[in-house]
Amino acid sequence: MARSALTTDPVLLDRIAAIAEDAGRAILRHYRTDVVVERKADSSPVTVADKDAEALIVAALRALDPAAPAVAEEAVAAGTAPREGGDRFWLVDPLDGTREFLGGTDEFTVNIGLIRDGTPVLGVVHAPALGETYGGIVPDGAWRAASGAARQPIAARSVPSAGPVILSSRRHGDRDRLAGLLASMEVARHRTVGSSLKFCLLAAGEGDIYPRYGETNEWDTAAGHAVLLAAGGSVSTTAGEPLRYGKPRFLNPEFIARGRG
Repeated sequence: MARSALTTDPVLLDRIAAIAEDAGRAILRHYRTDVVVERKADSSPVTVADKDAEALIVAALRALDPAAPAVAEEAVAAGTAPREGGDRFWLVDPLDGTREFLGGTDEFTVNIGLIRDGTPVLGVVHAPALGETYGGIVPDGAWRAASGAARQPIAARSVPSAGPVILSSRRHGDRDRLAGLLASMEVARHRTVGSSLKFCLLAAGEGDIYPRYGETNEWDTAAGHAVLLAAGGSVSTTAGEPLRYGKPRFLNPEFIARGRG
């Protein structure tokens, strides 16, 4: 157990996928019910589904890989998470897209990413209401699996001759700057998508550019970033530097995620 947890091999990825899917089942028990919504200090919503999923994931990671700290969203909000990750740590968003969860759109995810020396090297994104899981190990490759189906390899694509498909958040980001970007190029399509699924669609060759104008947290992006890197894509700051992890307060600058090229 300890040996596999110290590597980024397929066995570890399988175990993380199983943990994410267990958390997804815990979330679905509360989906489309009269769940009580609380507000965190930043006014963002949190529910018992977030808390149940995080407790399950953190306990499983501690049992699987006790040497690596797990930095999880709700623990950070409560002030009980590690203040820094170190050379190797996990980033956990137990329910990314709580507003999507509350709105019943199905576009919410469970996110577990492993960071090594500032870079995401393994990630799982599970969309429980959609019945889909994405996984990836850098640089070995990425896959997507529907519930009960075999895993299918996925790869990011080069921008088609018809122009890029631009992905953006349904509920976050600077709308004016996004509009300026869309007006500056020939765009085949603009699609709004909830949660970390935007990274996964880039990884699967179903989109080309995801610009994020505005602040995010590292647990929002780590798992999807790992899947995209494993699929041949990239994520860079708007200054052109690779997006890295373990920053002060686990805050990300603005970034642009891309498929190939």
